[in-house]
Amino acid sequence: MYLNVPDIVFKTRVRDESIGGDNPFRWQDVSSETLFKNRKVVVFALPGAYTPTCSSTHLPGYEEKYKEIISQGVDEVYCLSVNDAFTMFQWGKHLGISNVKMLPDGNADFTRGMGMLVKKENLGFGYRSWRYSMLVDDKKIIKLFSEPGQIDNCPDDPFTVSGVDIILDYLR
Repeated sequence: MYLNVPDIVFKTRVRDESIGGDNPFRWQDVSSETLFKNRKVVVFALPGAYTPTCSSTHLPGYEEKYKEIISQGVDEVYCLSVNDAFTMFQWGKHLGISNVKMLPDGNADFTRGMGMLVKKENLGFGYRSWRYSMLVDDKKIIKLFSEPGQIDNCPDDPFTVSGVDIILDYLR
């Protein structure tokens, strides 16, 4: 494949104890360059935080097998969704995610650049990411596993090729 990932800036939040209080976080812009340059990364994208398949299977599967992925020479694993940083943080916390990094694409800039932005108005979600996973090496997309049938307002939510076992088989 060897296309580059979109060059965008993600709006993230990071813990900063110097702030104090109940919400010790500050905004931090993180570029695609920072996340992907000179690094081997697995990214999996899903339609939304707190949604059924994403919460019961997709994200927990990657968390469960995180160390296996890393043992294949991968530097990091990112979960990307068209959600804001606050939602991604709370969702990860709710599920007890400690290894997979939550990557908010609140404005859908990355998702749009990937050609994976779809309407999910039939579910009241607005615009969301199509479900996929990929291996990225030094900003280049080496392999992309995109769920079949990508269309706006898809009547179902295919989850056949973007799960952790598929990417692990590919890495091995």
